[in-house]
Amino acid sequence: MLEDTDLILDGAAAPLIVHLIHRLDVGGLENGLVNLINHMPPERYRHVIVCLKDYTHFHQRIKTPGVEIISLHKREGKDWGHYLRLYRTLRRLRPALIHTRNLGSMEGQLLAAAAGIKLRVHGEHGRDMADLHGKNRKYNLLRQLLRPLIGHFIAVSGDLERWLIERIGAQPGRVTHIDNGVDSLQFHPRLGPAAAIGPPGFLCDQAFVVGAVGRMVEVKDFQSLVQAFLLLQADEGPHPRLRLLIVGDGPCRAECQAMLEQAGLAHLAWLPGARDDVAQLMRAMDLFVLPSLAEGSSNTILEAMASGLPVVATAVGGNVDLVQAGWTGTLVAPRAPRQLADAIAGYYRNAELGPRHGMRGRRQVLTEHSLLAMADAYLAVYDAMAAPRH
Repeated sequence: MLEDTDLILDGAAAPLIVHLIHRLDVGGLENGLVNLINHMPPERYRHVIVCLKDYTHFHQRIKTPGVEIISLHKREGKDWGHYLRLYRTLRRLRPALIHTRNLGSMEGQLLAAAAGIKLRVHGEHGRDMADLHGKNRKYNLLRQLLRPLIGHFIAVSGDLERWLIERIGAQPGRVTHIDNGVDSLQFHPRLGPAAAIGPPGFLCDQAFVVGAVGRMVEVKDFQSLVQAFLLLQADEGPHPRLRLLIVGDGPCRAECQAMLEQAGLAHLAWLPGARDDVAQLMRAMDLFVLPSLAEGSSNTILEAMASGLPVVATAVGGNVDLVQAGWTGTLVAPRAPRQLADAIAGYYRNAELGPRHGMRGRRQVLTEHSLLAMADAYLAVYDAMAAPRH
């Protein structure tokens, strides 16, 4: 029996979980972690977030009291000292369970084992440009070497679940697929006329706003969305009602802005950077687009569906699980601006199609992707691991 990992006894402190991540900043993985902590019963588990790098104001979204956030200030490249700092931190905290996420924090499993943490979970949330399809031999060798140390895997999409079993060699009984959840109260359909957003002159009467939200990094491929928007404007002459809104910041934002300015269409687009009013901005959109090259289980797709928006997304990763083509949205090939433009045009030209798909998407979110259902699924994994072994 693992006395330090039993569930709460009368008067005993709740078991402590360390969530080890690369950095706490705006992002889907990080948003999912914050949602999980905010919706897990506080009397069941306590939480500490350990960041290999550091954290930003994003931590203010955590509403559960008493959540400690620790930064290890890992330097770029190989910072051998951060391993010692992590080991000492784990020895000080003595958590019942550690939960690492993605490759960037997976090495922490080895330090956790050395620190005597017996319950170890690892989550896979998506991929980046360095390994779009999960086939990198060096990365997969590391995952396979660390696999015996991991008691349970969590995958946020069916695609990642299959990959963990078939390529990494995880036992099927040790892999759980848990979909992300979404706050369907914060993200809800437009209740009246669209709010006035953007700089003066951005909106017009009967504007059709094509929107996107995400980190403006290479793997999200917002350049393809801008190209699709430019193609639409060039097809039949300018479309006076068509507008483009991309919410988010990152190294690709300047490139997207430059593409629009070079085409002389920057006045029809608004790229405001990172925002805290995403829910309100989504209610000003008529169509949501996610052109990413790889995706786990997109929080922004779920937020768009909860907002009653039809979704055009690339047929990659977990997108194919979330978007039901022809029912709640449209799937297109990645890096295909022409296909993307045609899909957008289908909603732009058919005023009834978008609301119909959006209503179905909202219904899907309410039945399958609640935050409480997500939290309960994680709780079941933690409880099963912490249960006494006889």
